[in-house]
Amino acid sequence: MKESILLVYCTVSNQDEAKTIAHTLIEKSLAACCNIIPAVNSIYCWKGDVEEANESLMLIKTTQKKYEQLEKEIKMIHSYSVPEIIATKLETGSSAYIDWIIECLDKQGGEI
Repeated sequence: MKESILLVYCTVSNQDEAKTIAHTLIEKSLAACCNIIPAVNSIYCWKGDVEEANESLMLIKTTQKKYEQLEKEIKMIHSYSVPEIIATKLETGSSAYIDWIIECLDKQGGEI
């Protein structure tokens, strides 16, 4: 791959918050695409207790060089004090799709 592409996972309180974050990331050219899975049930440890919450999950496509700013932007908007922001590097993928992600983020545009 020419440039490291990341898939960023981020849970949010609801679909409206996910849409707000997604629009901001796309408009600021920090992400090429954000998918929103509207309903996930999360069970997690928080301050020593087991908690359960209905959330939305975002799958965000970006590049390594955009990640630091993307993380900062999410933290500024997100309603949680410790938002889940986890990134994994993509090992491979459709060349055309990878090129599109890079083009979107390098030239602040692009079409599928």
